[in-house]
Amino acid sequence: MQKKTFGLVDCNNFYVSCERVFNPSLLGRPVIVLSNNDGCVVSRSSEAKELGIPMGAPYYQQIGTVKEHNIAVFSSNYQFYGDMSQRVMNSLRMLVSNMEVYSIDEAFIRLDELPSNDLLEVAVHVREKIVQWTGIPTSFGIAPTKTLSKIANRVAKKKTKVGVFDIRDCSLQEQIMVNLPVGDIWGISHRWGTKLRSLGISTALQLRDANAKFIRKHTSVVVERIIYELQGLSCLDLENSSPRKNIMSSKSFGRLISDIESIEEALANYIARACEKLRNQNSKAQGIYVFLRTNPFQKTRPQYTNGATISFELPTSDTRRIMHEAKKLLRMLYRRGYHYHKCGIILLDLIPKNHIQNHLLVKPDSSDQDNLMKVLDNVNKVIGSETVFYLSQGTKNNWKMRSENRSPRYTTQWTELPHIS
Repeated sequence: MQKKTFGLVDCNNFYVSCERVFNPSLLGRPVIVLSNNDGCVVSRSSEAKELGIPMGAPYYQQIGTVKEHNIAVFSSNYQFYGDMSQRVMNSLRMLVSNMEVYSIDEAFIRLDELPSNDLLEVAVHVREKIVQWTGIPTSFGIAPTKTLSKIANRVAKKKTKVGVFDIRDCSLQEQIMVNLPVGDIWGISHRWGTKLRSLGISTALQLRDANAKFIRKHTSVVVERIIYELQGLSCLDLENSSPRKNIMSSKSFGRLISDIESIEEALANYIARACEKLRNQNSKAQGIYVFLRTNPFQKTRPQYTNGATISFELPTSDTRRIMHEAKKLLRMLYRRGYHYHKCGIILLDLIPKNHIQNHLLVKPDSSDQDNLMKVLDNVNKVIGSETVFYLSQGTKNNWKMRSENRSPRYTTQWTELPHIS
């Protein structure tokens, strides 16, 4: 039986790399990308890391460093980043036959199923093609298990020039794991890391050599599985992406809101995005949950948080129907006199669109309704997001989150295409 070999492909400083694709002047310059409402640092170039800017640091604390070192600052541009992620993953699919998209900037692949025996050469080739086709640099970790490939990728990113590291050699594994803190292992939570250290296990090598059954007794079967993975025994194979059971859409407002009309606009926009994702995975929702809340960190203001659920008699993916029901819930939840910070919707109990049991008294969504939704989705996909939108989504959107430094959505909006003169 052929031994499994995994590769982990990870985009380097992904959000920053996306910004650099269409703005080469950023190459070599320290760059940071901020979270929603320009709150915290969520991506840093290597130059910004060397200046000591920590991940997750509040932006207002870094303004002095930003000015002193002329750091380029960008607001999150999730529509652009999501499209660039799709381009990277589609490129990877053209190069390998078996892969698992793990996150927006990571994918596991099976290397033992490739015809070439020189996996280092394969990895370098894949990296070069992805850069050529998308402009995004990646790091590549090669190992006999997914957990070890994560460790290999970490080394590839920090300690190699070619961006590829092969950790299949057992003695090499030991050299790396002896200095790797146990809390830095993929799958080890903060709570489990604390528990393992209390048991005298502080490094990856100590965890690898620990008694798996004893560790399972004091933690969980997940940690036991990690031990076997560190030993080179593959317990985790590639997973096929399955449709989500629930879909959530929510963001904090750019400013505090007290009027229900603005909150309704925001909620309508969140619903439109959630329903598009729902139809994209060929599902329908059996219910919705709507929530509304003030800012819990502003202790001097009155606080209010509430949510409500409604179940549909028949599952639906019709944005209009879901908006109608969600607004009824919102009006029930809304209370005057509060300054609201956030609202959102969760589409509940999703099922495949073809697995619907008929109702004696209620007509299901007609084919005309489904076709209309399909046309709207296609128009927005081809011409640009929100080319066609519902009037209830509004036009001014004064509630939108702050994004004072957002770059153009180069690949998804016709009006924001780069101009060459």
